[in-house]
Amino acid sequence: MKEYLILLIPFLGTSLGAAMVFFLKKEMDSRLEKLLLGFASGVMMAASVWSLLIPAIEMAEEQGGRVPWLPASAGFLLGMGFLLLLDSLIPHLHIDSDKPEGMESHLKKTTMMVLAVTLHNLPEGMAVGVIFAGAMMENTGITMAGTMALAIGIAIQNFPEGAIISMPLRGNGFSRKKAFGYGVLSGIVEPIGSVITILMASQVVLILPYLLSFAAGAMIYVVVEELIPQSQSGEHNNISTIGVAVGFVLMMILDVALG
Repeated sequence: MKEYLILLIPFLGTSLGAAMVFFLKKEMDSRLEKLLLGFASGVMMAASVWSLLIPAIEMAEEQGGRVPWLPASAGFLLGMGFLLLLDSLIPHLHIDSDKPEGMESHLKKTTMMVLAVTLHNLPEGMAVGVIFAGAMMENTGITMAGTMALAIGIAIQNFPEGAIISMPLRGNGFSRKKAFGYGVLSGIVEPIGSVITILMASQVVLILPYLLSFAAGAMIYVVVEELIPQSQSGEHNNISTIGVAVGFVLMMILDVALG
């Protein structure tokens, strides 16, 4: 049962990031925000490749697939399409949206901002859940250490994300406790998504390569659609590029060293 605590690590990262609202001023420095967004992008890209896509291809080979890259390709595109569909059907605001005027629009923006981050945390929870399920099965080539590496990497990525949510809420007039609460709430979908994915994967082993690559596609969608555009807008673009490089290398090292 102790292994299942791994599923809470990403959620812990979000909660710790949201707690920065108690220690920082109302508004986050734009350069720090761009650095954190770039860092998060690098972590998610590296995790998608080393923790999800490569294991998906290797698992398909071990299952005797004649075209081992096919499940990874199909699952990746399905993951991208799934997030694109959700992004289109569920109304939400981007984190860098302009501040609205009036209490009604103020509350609406807050709700939609939390909804946006909650939506984007879903693929991260799926990623941890599917690789955890693979580690629990036999002859998958996935280890619990590799699962831990992915969970830690996503938790590191979630730390700035939690701060990027709670700090603007504080700047919009919310109390520190409420801003922290909304930041924590945005991450609760991760352990829930993990458990649901584990239940799905444990039932049908043959689709595990598809699930791994599906999670990768969903994560890359978030990077391309949200994180990179926000980190590259305005001034100080080079700072976010440095963050991408550091995040990518750190996640790669974690996965190779622990996996």
